Order: sequence, then structure tokens, then C-alpha cells
Amino acid sequence: MDQILLVEDDTAMAESLVYALEAEQFAVRHARTLDQAEENCQGVDLILLDVSLPDGCGYDFCKRIRQKENCPVVFLTARDDEADIVQGLELGADDYITKPFRLRELIARIRVRSEEHTSELQSQSVI
Repeated sequence: MDQILLVEDDTAMAESLVYALEAEQFAVRHARTLDQAEENCQGVDLILLDVSLPDGCGYDFCKRIRQKENCPVVFLTARDDEADIVQGLELGADDYITKPFRLRELIARIRVRSEEHTSELQSQSVI
């Protein structure tokens, strides 16, 4: 079962996402702040990350996490300006999804990123 860290400060959005992802057999940890995300990021298989959070910017967290963890990072944010999307991807995000989003599409993207990451880890262990 894949472990997902959801970093989202909107409680209603987070509760809905946790429910939907768990129904798809994902284990979900929820963090409302970057401090909570830092405490819960170890050992996760994928991070769903909002950009605007109460204690900082998801872009900064993405930069930090890329130095420590080797897991896919998917931005899930209302910031839909082209410059924001490009910045997120250039910082190392594996995907950038804007709100509002379609749930089935989000789940499909999570599965693809998870499978790619698993394949990458398996090929690294063979070498």
C-alpha cells in the first residue's frame, strides 16, 4: 500500500481527499502546515503538496524535500498561472495539478507517478 503525505491547510478539502484516497487503497498522512509535513515526510511514497500554506511556501518545501527524500512530489494548488506551474516543475515537482481538479484524473496521476517511482527504485537496486 502506497503511503501518501497530503500537505493541505483547507480542512474540508483534506478530509475529502483523505477519504477518496483511502477508498482507493492508499494510506494517507495529512499535514496542515510545513512543520507538520517535515515531521511526517519520512518513508512516504508520494507527496501531494499545496503551494500556499499558513507557515510558508510549498515551493520551499519541495526544494528541501528533494535534498532528503527520493519520492514523487505533486503540487495540488489553486495557483494556476503559467509562471507558477513552470516554477513548481523547475523546482523538481513530478507533476502540477490545479484546483479545481477532477478526482479520477488525480488518482490516475498518483498511480502513474507511484508506478514510475517503484520502477526507478527497482532498476536502481539491480545496478
